Amino acid sequence: MQGTPQFSTRQRILGAAEALFAERGFAGASLRQVTAAANVNLAAVNYHFGSKDNLIEEVFRRRLDELSRKRLELLAKIDAAGGAHLEALLDAFITPALELSLDRRGGSVFMRVLARAFAEHNSHLRRFLSDNYGYVLKDFAAAFARLLPHLDREELYWRLDIAVGALTYAMADFGVIQRRTGQSEREHREQMTRHLIHFTAAGLRA
Repeated sequence: MQGTPQFSTRQRILGAAEALFAERGFAGASLRQVTAAANVNLAAVNYHFGSKDNLIEEVFRRRLDELSRKRLELLAKIDAAGGAHLEALLDAFITPALELSLDRRGGSVFMRVLARAFAEHNSHLRRFLSDNYGYVLKDFAAAFARLLPHLDREELYWRLDIAVGALTYAMADFGVIQRRTGQSEREHREQMTRHLIHFTAAGLRA
């Protein structure tokens, strides 16, 4: 039980940083703002993370490690079953992100953080994401390539890049289509996912 306060402090810092990065961006949110929101001192941030760059990386690791694991598990099941079709692959890539966006422990906030990562020109962060999570997209790209032999590698990656951008935009809830009165958040997100899979499949097949 002795480690519980440290664990709690670390999680408070990560949660505060995630919310501030979503609201103000990585450059706009200072460590002092993070410490104030988490109700800790700067020494606690330095102890747990060492630097702002490390804190940013840990905000991503906390969510993306699990998201990547779920995506690759679904991809492995599809490969093991054989006879994969395009919509199944897209579902394996998109649905875990849907589940993350519905996580009430900050999942929807993180999706806005992820959108920030695409929008801001932070070379350190982009390199970190590519080095640590680029393999997931490469594994999916290989599976897509087998189903789409008419696309050369460059064309496939162009289309996948656009698809990832559309997914991030949708899951961050930046869209103009708002949830209908009486519709649950899950129903709204599932409807969004169906449209996204249908749209992306058509774009990849074209």
